[in-house]
Amino acid sequence: MLAALLWTAAAASEKKPPKPCTAVSPTTDRFFDLNPLHRTPPDEGKSKKEGEEGSWHARGHDYGANFTINFCGPVVEELDNVQDLDKGLWRNVSAFYERNGKQYALGLESYEPVFRGRKLVLNYTGGSLCPSSRHGRRSPHAAIELPAREILDDDDGDKDKDKDKDKGKDKDKDKDKDSDKDDDEKKEKKPSKDSERRKTAIISLLCESDPLAKTAFSFVAAVDDCVYFFEGRSPAACGGVHIEEQALGPGGVFGVIMLIAVIVYLVGGCVYQRTVMHQRGWRQLPNYAMWAGIARFIADSFIILTSSCARILPSRRGYSRVSLGRDHARGGRRNDDENRLIDNLDEEWDD
Repeated sequence: MLAALLWTAAAASEKKPPKPCTAVSPTTDRFFDLNPLHRTPPDEGKSKKEGEEGSWHARGHDYGANFTINFCGPVVEELDNVQDLDKGLWRNVSAFYERNGKQYALGLESYEPVFRGRKLVLNYTGGSLCPSSRHGRRSPHAAIELPAREILDDDDGDKDKDKDKDKGKDKDKDKDKDSDKDDDEKKEKKPSKDSERRKTAIISLLCESDPLAKTAFSFVAAVDDCVYFFEGRSPAACGGVHIEEQALGPGGVFGVIMLIAVIVYLVGGCVYQRTVMHQRGWRQLPNYAMWAGIARFIADSFIILTSSCARILPSRRGYSRVSLGRDHARGGRRNDDENRLIDNLDEEWDD
């Protein structure tokens, strides 16, 4: 009994890993499931539902391009010209925009929404290369370096001539050093693959409590054409009560209860029969007479069924059945002859 109780407690304490694309708020303990926002291509032979053509769309307005987004999976649309991304990863893109016939990925699919305070945020990373990674851009506010001016003194004119000769030699040496430094700086300025920045998308989800309102997403801003901010309103972002799935189903729970009841009945009955009634052997079982009667009844029923089945089966030994027709007529004549012979013998015996 104790083992069964421990087993049920262990089964109940085991927690399954969270379902993909779900999150629990650390402040309100509300459960958020973004799977209803996932859009899939319609099955063959079925028409698309109204308002659910393809993935979600957000207008770029002054950005010059519109955005396509999907949740808990890649976009529905087929991509054929994604920039700066391996072809094997095109089917994993969850957000992109198209410009001049070229497609730019904003990130690959992600199934882990996170909370920033009380804000539910979904982040897509690993998209196309940012413009700063393709070719270096100089900021218009960068400081302009001016060449240093030389200060001249009129009182030391002769000395300056001698100094100019020495400076000429020093300048030649400095030029050689500067050329070496420029070569080193050029090597350092070459972007490595590890330092390449890729486009990312950050989607902030807000609760839409109006049941009649439709889910909508809007483009907020793009930082350096590398980080894109979106905002969405949906009932899926309102959260709800987290209903944990039971480790055992109704049938399993009933089976565990019955098993515990049987164990308690057997153990308690055996202890009572042995200590109080001083029974030994099979008689220690609770209600031994009843269980013995049931066993005898089952055994007798089995014997009766097997014997009745044996009678039905044809046997190779013993008398054979008398056939009908001519054999039956011949047998009847033989019986009449035998009867006559017996009658004659009886008469002779009486005499």
